[in-house]
Amino acid sequence: MKIEVQHLTRVFGKAKAVDDLSFSFSSGDVVGFVGPNGAGKTTTMNIMATLDEPTAGDVLLDGRSILDYPDEARRRIGFMPDGLPSRSDITAHEYVDFYGRAFGLRRQALADAVARVEDFTGVSPIRDKVLSALSKGMKQRVSLARALVHDPELLIMDEPANGLDPRARIELRELVKVLGEQGKAVLVSSHILTELAEMCTSVVIIEKGRLLSGGDIGEVARKADPGTHLSLRAAAGTPQDALVRALLESPGVTRAVPRGPFVSAALEGGEEAVSALLSSLFSRGVPVVECRVEAANLEDVFMNVTKGDIA
Repeated sequence: MKIEVQHLTRVFGKAKAVDDLSFSFSSGDVVGFVGPNGAGKTTTMNIMATLDEPTAGDVLLDGRSILDYPDEARRRIGFMPDGLPSRSDITAHEYVDFYGRAFGLRRQALADAVARVEDFTGVSPIRDKVLSALSKGMKQRVSLARALVHDPELLIMDEPANGLDPRARIELRELVKVLGEQGKAVLVSSHILTELAEMCTSVVIIEKGRLLSGGDIGEVARKADPGTHLSLRAAAGTPQDALVRALLESPGVTRAVPRGPFVSAALEGGEEAVSALLSSLFSRGVPVVECRVEAANLEDVFMNVTKGDIA
């Protein structure tokens, strides 16, 4: 499947939530959809899921407009919103079963589909519990099962990790990676950028409804910050703040921040610049016993590309 967002615009009164936004991705791609609060991510996802209509522009699935063929698009799209209703009168199984029926599944095909997604998402053990009795993590599993029950080609996930504990986030991340390996196209938004970086193959960054950068995470990182990224650890007995201070005073170093026992630094230049920096630190009495060259992470890219503006 080829998904093309073409010049999408959505206006609410005088506010332009999405502004001439265009990007594309395909089956097997897991795309991180990133932007500050109010950037237009949820509005874009709602339009892509046929829950809203754009003021201008379109979304194409294999060249077919979701505006012209919404029913066809809904059969090919699974949407996982950022919340699940807390109902005390319906069980997890009944909820997933209801959506299976809504997508036209009947009899054995329905039973097989529901059983398949309940097993895949881990809903089976809690299938008879009412929705209001479920934890946030279990509700997210039920929401994912509902989105997958009709075996869509495109899965759209709006803040699926929001409010989850560390174990639930890891389990969700692994499920998303498996979906990509199965050939599904996945668009997932999250404010937990470290999680996105571990599950996504590419990224789309927007702000004030406009595209700032998009593509392979490595390529986006190199464009946003072409320097060398280092992770350094000073010798025992050397205060970490002394290493941070020495780095910031060194020519070519544009950033130095503590991250656990290491200091993350950005340096203009390549291997020769790294060698010169380490020699300089040693000569100044700040010996470094460990230095790793690393790719820029998604948090660095986000901070470099965005300005923190909202529409």
